[in-house]
Amino acid sequence: MTTEQRGAGAPEASVTGGAKPSQDDRDVIVDVQHVSMIFNIASERLNSLKEYFIKIMRHELMFKEFKALDDITFQVRRGDVFGLVGTNGSGKSTMLKIIAGVLEPSSGTCRVRGTIAPLIELGAGFDMELTARENIYLNGALLGYSRAFIDEHFDEIVDFAELRDFLDMPLKNYSSGMVARIAFSIATATKPDLLIVDETLSVGDYLFQKKCEERIQSLINDAHVTVMLVSHSTEQVERMCDRAVWIEKGKMRMLGDTDEVLRAYSSLGD
Repeated sequence: MTTEQRGAGAPEASVTGGAKPSQDDRDVIVDVQHVSMIFNIASERLNSLKEYFIKIMRHELMFKEFKALDDITFQVRRGDVFGLVGTNGSGKSTMLKIIAGVLEPSSGTCRVRGTIAPLIELGAGFDMELTARENIYLNGALLGYSRAFIDEHFDEIVDFAELRDFLDMPLKNYSSGMVARIAFSIATATKPDLLIVDETLSVGDYLFQKKCEERIQSLINDAHVTVMLVSHSTEQVERMCDRAVWIEKGKMRMLGDTDEVLRAYSSLGD
């Protein structure tokens, strides 16, 4: 998946983390400028499409606006491991979906340079009725891999996921951890410019989490892959990320060095 620009025009801005030099000449991979995201939510619960359309035709259906993101601005440079932290419902996953091209921002711009491998929602891009073998080809195609590429890397994908004995089992019989193994293995079979990981690692066992972190580190060291990570584990963010942004109730509270951001975030509620 490759993307260049989404959203309305906005002026450029330079944002650097506390641990990086002031003149950072690395390519900007993700450039988020003044992004806001507004959802319209029905003011009442409807039980069927028929009821929904009747209300629409009678002009009886009212909506209220929910601002999931409010004027968010930051940049992520090549080779960064960039964390997004915040409490549940603060807009972190919405931000990642905008970066991945799943959502269009209501205002502002989001520019991404290069190819993206998104691991945003567990099971997204999979057909749970199909086997793991079939889903490797299906999910790979959605990520832009050719059949020849999947054929060439099939054994590598399966071996990394450690699920060869379950290849011909329907994915609906897999645990969430097993699905995460397959998803991560497919997404990292190539070397994207940007790897997006949203809580996917949290459902795996400790040994597989460690294995995934080692794979991510090798992608960074060998191919200068940029990583964006959402995790409720501050220990994982602290261990993996060199920069972070704290988003709370849709607003950006802090951007900079991971230790500083986590220190401020951990004091929430004190």
